[in-house]
Amino acid sequence: MIVGNDEKQSWDEAGKPVLNPAGRDTLSIIDIGTDPLSPKIIANLALDNTIVGPPVNLAITPDAGLALVANSMNMVEEGGVRKLVPDNRLFVIDLTTNPPMLIDTVVVGKQPSGMSINRAGNLALIANRTDNSISVLRIAGKKVTLIDTVPMGEQVAHVRFTPDGKRALAAKFPGHKIALLEITGEKVTYNKYDMAVGLWPYNVDVTPDGKLAMSADNGNAGVADGNVDTVSIIDLEATPPRVIDKVVVGDAPEGFAISPTGKLAVAVFAARHQRAQDRVLLQPQCVGSGAKDRRKKGHSHQ
Repeated sequence: MIVGNDEKQSWDEAGKPVLNPAGRDTLSIIDIGTDPLSPKIIANLALDNTIVGPPVNLAITPDAGLALVANSMNMVEEGGVRKLVPDNRLFVIDLTTNPPMLIDTVVVGKQPSGMSINRAGNLALIANRTDNSISVLRIAGKKVTLIDTVPMGEQVAHVRFTPDGKRALAAKFPGHKIALLEITGEKVTYNKYDMAVGLWPYNVDVTPDGKLAMSADNGNAGVADGNVDTVSIIDLEATPPRVIDKVVVGDAPEGFAISPTGKLAVAVFAARHQRAQDRVLLQPQCVGSGAKDRRKKGHSHQ
């Protein structure tokens, strides 16, 4: 497991963002396979990364040989004022060395955010929020190469492969839509087919059987506002795919994942006022809601 530790941004007790000096971010690499009941940190790499954006900017190849970390934002200081600006770097970490180590940095689009690797482990997609595009990367052994950029026409927050690798879904954050991408080999094509979902879709995932997709509809541009929001259900077996339901959840779903069995999905809320014990599970094909107090320093994981 890899965990990105953003030490640049925190929140005070009133929920106001606080920007700290840059240069203290780390990536923790944790062994959870040797003894699942006793996880062990095997390396902490000094590596820029950020909590800004959906918590899906880290990924591990299916063979566990490489980790990819997209750094969405950098901290700069101008005239004594700190501010966040878009970055364009993807870090490649070799997980097979002892200890794991950074082996390459690939330049992609501006503000690389949500990322997905196909099951074959030979292709990765990254949603570039500021560039309104999706980067296509070839993975060959330890080499990761940018091979194409797909214009999306508007900001995209996350992109997710279907299990067969023949399609992908991209969350058009301010457009309130999920875009469908067609994939043949290494060629990724956007034919401008979009599905209207809930407000501000931030995250998207697909069931292991490839029959359903679900989008976490944040509701207020990434910020909790006290209102309930939704998870949209997409039928991928339909021709063309379409939204068939919406499940009402709590305020500002951000983190989102479907279990390996496909029987449960969990949405994690950005709402600061919610408590960890406030959660609900809905069945069947359920969406469970949890909570995430973001007043503390931010962490994302894969």
